[in-house]
Amino acid sequence: MNIRSLTRGDGVVIGAAVLLFIASFLDTFDGNGDDNPSAWSNGNLLMSVYLLGIIGAALVVLGRAAGSRKVVGLDLGTVGVAFTVAAAWSSLGAIFDTDQSYGIVFKNLGGGSSSPDAGVGLILGLIAALVLAGGAVATALVPALKAPLMGAPRPAQPQPYGGQPQGGYGYPGAQQQPGQPYGGQPGPGQPGQPGPGQPYGAQPQQAAAPAPGPVAPPQGGSAPQGPSDFSPFWFAVPVPRPLYAEDGSPTPIAELAPGTWYLAVEQRGPGLIAQTQDGRRGVLQDTTGIQRG
Repeated sequence: MNIRSLTRGDGVVIGAAVLLFIASFLDTFDGNGDDNPSAWSNGNLLMSVYLLGIIGAALVVLGRAAGSRKVVGLDLGTVGVAFTVAAAWSSLGAIFDTDQSYGIVFKNLGGGSSSPDAGVGLILGLIAALVLAGGAVATALVPALKAPLMGAPRPAQPQPYGGQPQGGYGYPGAQQQPGQPYGGQPGPGQPGQPGPGQPYGAQPQQAAAPAPGPVAPPQGGSAPQGPSDFSPFWFAVPVPRPLYAEDGSPTPIAELAPGTWYLAVEQRGPGLIAQTQDGRRGVLQDTTGIQRG
């Protein structure tokens, strides 16, 4: 379960569920002095509005954190959205029909024969249920609600791919030194860099000439290739994205989740060859909006 995969929409759902839980303890009806009942005095109201909405919110959040896990063939997030919509619909009917649906509870507590007015618990419950249903439905439609609820953490001490020294290009904390080639490491013998035991400002000694003899041409008659401009780096995705196999198979082999750092080991066209934390490698085709470490 990845808590960092929760989105801003899930945050709205959680906040509305908390508000709905608080509203269940407040007065459902108004006009009976200090002896007004709460939702816990009416099982129908409690089950159809308050508990149904809270259970729906829990299923939405659990389905997101568990990666769209299914139970008896049903997606938890989809069932949760349906529960939140049903709770909002029941709350709307309850506030417009207090006399027919819930007035008998008010009368048994000495509220008289007149129709009861909706109390703060019923009004606040309606607001919370509408926000809850709206947040659950809009999360999949509004891009702003798809953003991660918690930003991706900076890796503390990432280990460079292939055993390169820490702080190389593409990793957090990398710095380019003056006079150093892009992505390279400074060392003795480079222009402007004194060698071991050599005073600062002195010219480095001429490198020893190679032994005379024929030089074998490169195989195939082509010039030797220089090092690639690509260097591995850490990155995080803004939203869940599939990772496809390197052989071009259309079936994803993994899903990259927001809030987790992955290692890009190679550039392949517009995509990246990414490595997951368990060692699997695949092609990330959509690289828009990724956060580099």
